[in-house]
Amino acid sequence: MAQHFTLQEIVASLGGQVDVGAHAAPLNVTRMASLAQAQSDAIAFFNDTKYTQSLQATQAAAVILRAEHRHLTALPCIVTDNPYAYFAKLSALMNPPRVYLDQIHPSAVIGNDGQFANAITIDALAHVGHRVTLGEGVRIGAGCVVEDDVTLGAHTVLEPRVVVKHGSVIGSHCHLFSGCVIGNDGFGYAEEQGQWVKIPQIGRVVIGDHVDIGANTTVDRGALDDTVIADGVKLDNLIQVAHNVRIGAHTVIAGCVGIAGSAVIGAHCKIGGAAMILGHLHIVDGVTISPGSMIMRSIQQAGTYTALMPFQKHEDWLRTAANIRHLEQHNLKLKQLEQAISNIQKHSED
Repeated sequence: MAQHFTLQEIVASLGGQVDVGAHAAPLNVTRMASLAQAQSDAIAFFNDTKYTQSLQATQAAAVILRAEHRHLTALPCIVTDNPYAYFAKLSALMNPPRVYLDQIHPSAVIGNDGQFANAITIDALAHVGHRVTLGEGVRIGAGCVVEDDVTLGAHTVLEPRVVVKHGSVIGSHCHLFSGCVIGNDGFGYAEEQGQWVKIPQIGRVVIGDHVDIGANTTVDRGALDDTVIADGVKLDNLIQVAHNVRIGAHTVIAGCVGIAGSAVIGAHCKIGGAAMILGHLHIVDGVTISPGSMIMRSIQQAGTYTALMPFQKHEDWLRTAANIRHLEQHNLKLKQLEQAISNIQKHSED
């Protein structure tokens, strides 16, 4: 049965101000929805004036918005400084997470000499190795593999089929989604006489507190030093973080990004989907990288960086690429023409 919330109850929990306008009767909402799809039992949010038409057409019962946008609708509102963040908190309030049972399933395999705190969950067919440390409230989903000498901090959740390799350290209140792999060997080989010799990867992965790691993302262990993910980092699905990478606190990285070995990314960075970052680069704090960009050298100043070509028809793109390859020649000819014009003007003045 759906749970009902009045706007007053929501504000009592999350803050903000209720403005019901001409609607005097108490208002109940049971779910959240987008402006376009909301029905009369839903609350939506409005964060940008480019969606004004959708706001005015919505069937929602109420809307979350900023004070300066209140005049755009007659609907009951919750007024807040940051509607998007408020939406996230309200979604969590209205859709509480799974309630875990504090138990170890009989089919789980548990190693020796572990240190387990109270109120933990280990679901069916999970494997927990030797000398593993689990903080209070740790939840390990079905089919997970937690190898020897791993530490999981308090209230960290591993969704089903997560793999955490030996020696990895994961902080508290982290959330690892299904299929991610933490601490696999980095891609390290030395060439000798035309063959590749594997370099043992003897570092660890060290992850801070409040880190989220998306489905099928991989974070490789260090070759010598540790791979480090600082507090508050949010990684999307299908990201590759190579050995010895360091990611600063509260950086957010979208899906399909590839980060090559030993790259150092600062705090509070935002990296768009499918961006590529070459190895051994340094990116300072507060950098935003546009989706699909190839970052080939270090970034020493905060700002937004883009390395893209807009898409074209294939035939047009081939011509554009050919022109780019000949830019140096065109530049030389342009300089020669400028010099010739300058000589003609000088001769004319004489």
